[in-house]
Amino acid sequence: MHYEVEEILEAIQMTSLQNLDVRTVTLGISLLDISASGKQSFINAVTDRIRYRANDLVKVSTQVSGKNGVSIVNKRVSLTPLSLVASPLQNEDDFVLLAKEVDKAAGDIGVDFIGGYSALVHKAMTGRERKFIKSIPAALAATSRLCSSVNVASTRAGINMDAVQLMGKTVCDTAQKTADRAGAGCARLVVFCNIPDDNPFMAGAIHGTGEGEAALNVGISGPGVVHHVVQNLASDADMGTLAEEIKKTVFKITRMGELMGREVAGALGVPFGILDLSLAPTPAIGDSVADIIEAMGIERCGGHGTTAALAMLNDAVKKGGVFASSYVGGLSGAFIPVSEDSTMARRAQSGDITIDKLEAMTSVCSVGLDMIAIPGDTPADVISAIIADEVSIGVCNNKTTAVRVIPVPGAVKGDNVAFGGLLGSATVMEAHVSSPSIFIRRGGRIPAPLLSLRN
Repeated sequence: MHYEVEEILEAIQMTSLQNLDVRTVTLGISLLDISASGKQSFINAVTDRIRYRANDLVKVSTQVSGKNGVSIVNKRVSLTPLSLVASPLQNEDDFVLLAKEVDKAAGDIGVDFIGGYSALVHKAMTGRERKFIKSIPAALAATSRLCSSVNVASTRAGINMDAVQLMGKTVCDTAQKTADRAGAGCARLVVFCNIPDDNPFMAGAIHGTGEGEAALNVGISGPGVVHHVVQNLASDADMGTLAEEIKKTVFKITRMGELMGREVAGALGVPFGILDLSLAPTPAIGDSVADIIEAMGIERCGGHGTTAALAMLNDAVKKGGVFASSYVGGLSGAFIPVSEDSTMARRAQSGDITIDKLEAMTSVCSVGLDMIAIPGDTPADVISAIIADEVSIGVCNNKTTAVRVIPVPGAVKGDNVAFGGLLGSATVMEAHVSSPSIFIRRGGRIPAPLLSLRN
């Protein structure tokens, strides 16, 4: 790839003044060829593979970051979904032991998070997969870097409502087991529809079954840069002009991200995988997707017009990115996590943002209901119904959607909860109190929509 001097200078300006960074480099590691038969030998083989493959990830990322003057915020590892390969493990205690050892290996190599404590049950569950999912609360309570994801639906298969019901209980149990941390174990647990094989963002990163032995996937960010551009446009600039400026900006961000990712991949001796060009906010002031929406002309994010503004932003981001790189993947678009976006969190506190409005917004953006604090006494069936609603959007629109909600033990609507670091803080939002229990407990599978018949 060839880069002009002007591009490099512009990237430096974006970095120093507008919060531009590479949000994550995530090394995907395949475990499919591990054939150890005993429990301990399997666990040892997994952790040895992690340490061998990812030993230099942090060092190399730091070197590339220093050389280019662009921060790489997170260094992460993703694994083949462990429920698929952990055949020597037979019960919940075995799975929790595996989780602890994987978490320890992640600490030894210095990465921020490790993903892949995951199950793919979008059509049905085996007995082992059910045990694996039941182990998630204890696994997350006993670890600090491990991330877990469960895919409960797909456009091809429909929605596994047995898995949806189980995940509602799993979220509640995780919150209770991490009650001393305001239920923050749930921040490392996400429920998916149409989970991608190459997403570099946690908590949903996995190294899918169609991937090779290893790949380096990059997640860029840049909401501060896009906000700066939108804010400086004339207030009477039409929508076409607005979209064009966003596209041009994302093109530049994407080029920078791919340069950094390819350097890290080359130094590690692994293939460059994909570039996820999602606008991922942080709690830092000026690094907010909600700020972009308000700069576009919506007085308060969450008001009428917000979904249309987000749809245009998401489309412009994708168009700018795919022109800059042939290897765009993952989720790619715009994230709307409540606690991780300072302005979004304020709008939730003022009541401009509600769960219902967020659900509408997820129909046009990258992911789903993300980092939302809800009362700790929210019933499991209500959480299952929130999951069912959100994955239905993904199934019927042939897109990835997800749910990461945090029932905060002891908290009620209006309480403020701090999760710390990049997880930020949030106001506890009210979920509907009417019961969906009869619907949720029917179980079975909601059939795939007609659009799944595409052959």
